[in-house]
Amino acid sequence: MNSKIFATILAAGVLGGASARAATPTGDYVEARTASVFAGACHYSGEYVADGREAVMAWHFKAGDWHGVSLAGLSAVAVVRADNNLAEPTAHRATALFVDAKGTPAQQKALADALTARYASGFGKVASVGAASIAFRHTAGGYRVSAPQVAALSVDALPNRECCKQPNLVWYKPLAPITDRRVGYTQTASCTARTGGDAWTRGNENSAFYGTFAL
Repeated sequence: MNSKIFATILAAGVLGGASARAATPTGDYVEARTASVFAGACHYSGEYVADGREAVMAWHFKAGDWHGVSLAGLSAVAVVRADNNLAEPTAHRATALFVDAKGTPAQQKALADALTARYASGFGKVASVGAASIAFRHTAGGYRVSAPQVAALSVDALPNRECCKQPNLVWYKPLAPITDRRVGYTQTASCTARTGGDAWTRGNENSAFYGTFAL
């Protein structure tokens, strides 16, 4: 084969591979549960049976697409409920998923399809999918997520990365696989009855995880 033709084909393959990798959906993730994820053993044991059955999950896509539809700049929120602690393998989960109302119909569908495909086991039964106005803000100090009439999160980063210094006190794993997992202090986490169950509000506890995701 002519060396110039081979070089051209090779370069095209490299660029094509780089393009495919760049298309992978990536971004920021935060969740908060109705139980402390970083606590002393007695506190953890006391909550395990009756608490930890609900969670608010939130994503903000910085880049990437799903089947050719761009997800960059969009956010999503999911409220998960179960009949047992979410850490229990036998817990029956049901999820209300809300995609960013600012997306086009094609983007909203792609967003819902991407999340339900990637997190099928974490979501359990997807009871409903809807659109909501979602504000997702990530700063060095933490995360603020607001979806009016749906859910809200206010999570602060723990000072001095305490969860890394005492990993034996981290009792759970995030509901979504993430990179550089950290524990957050939940100022407040809440959801409304629009999410498929009773409204609830929790706060002032180490009940959050955050990090970055790649679908």
